[in-house]
Amino acid sequence: MRIVHGVRGWLVARWELSLVVAISLGITGWSTIPAALQPSDQANRSAVSETRPAPIKKADSSAGAASDHDEFFDPFATSEKATDDEYDPWEPFNVAMFELNRKMDRFVLKPVAQGYNFVMPGAAQVGVSNFFHNLRFVPRFANNVFQGKLNGAGVEMGRFLVNSTFGVAGFLDVATRMNLQTPEEDTGQTLGFYGVSPGPYLVLPLMPPLTLRDGFGYAADILLDPINWLVLPLIEVKGVPSAIAHQNRTTTSIAQLGRRVAEVTNDRALNLETFQGVEEATLDLYAAVRNAYLQKRARAIQE
Repeated sequence: MRIVHGVRGWLVARWELSLVVAISLGITGWSTIPAALQPSDQANRSAVSETRPAPIKKADSSAGAASDHDEFFDPFATSEKATDDEYDPWEPFNVAMFELNRKMDRFVLKPVAQGYNFVMPGAAQVGVSNFFHNLRFVPRFANNVFQGKLNGAGVEMGRFLVNSTFGVAGFLDVATRMNLQTPEEDTGQTLGFYGVSPGPYLVLPLMPPLTLRDGFGYAADILLDPINWLVLPLIEVKGVPSAIAHQNRTTTSIAQLGRRVAEVTNDRALNLETFQGVEEATLDLYAAVRNAYLQKRARAIQE
């Protein structure tokens, strides 16, 4: 297996794709805000009105959600096992990058999401979110297997089969209504499961909040996704065909970029009011995002 090297146009498209991915996955740390977005929950469109972020209640609890998404993590609490220096030794640099990312969100992503929100009905946005979540089945399934969580792997398989069929290619989250739910697993969690320490907290330009361990895990999850080597090949496997031929770099790049643009814009539109409320209600947003992220990741590994 080797990373595919393309022509100059493909490289430019991949740079643009990385920009979009960065914005989508938490350009201001949004992916770590308490009560993270569930694809099947309309209540994520509600605003936060407390002086400090509080648990965002779901309007429709009948659908349920996995425990790693439902539980509120206090963004102002610190780890009981680590000091600030142990998990954020590069804080001055991180704060500067965090502010840069916030500006990118304010002037680029948010205006686009507002326009998208104006023309796209809320139910359709939830369906699109469900669809993209369903596409990422393989990394979640694989990491359940890697951690020996065979029940979780079975649930993920069941969710994928049910939502891909009865859920019309995943646009409807039928599996959640059938109580097929399990905490999501990723490679960062798998590394933590086997004792790899998180390393320093790090914020990079146009990237989500990370620890060094989760950065490696994020890259591994991209490699685990068969869409990236069987459908829209970023990775070439000798002798393995793909839906789009490996030599069609421009087509692959446009398709990957379009996929990310759609997912990014849709997710940001779903969270417009929630993000606005959290930002307005939090005095030290950087610390809130950092602490919520570290708490959430620690709890995910414990589960």
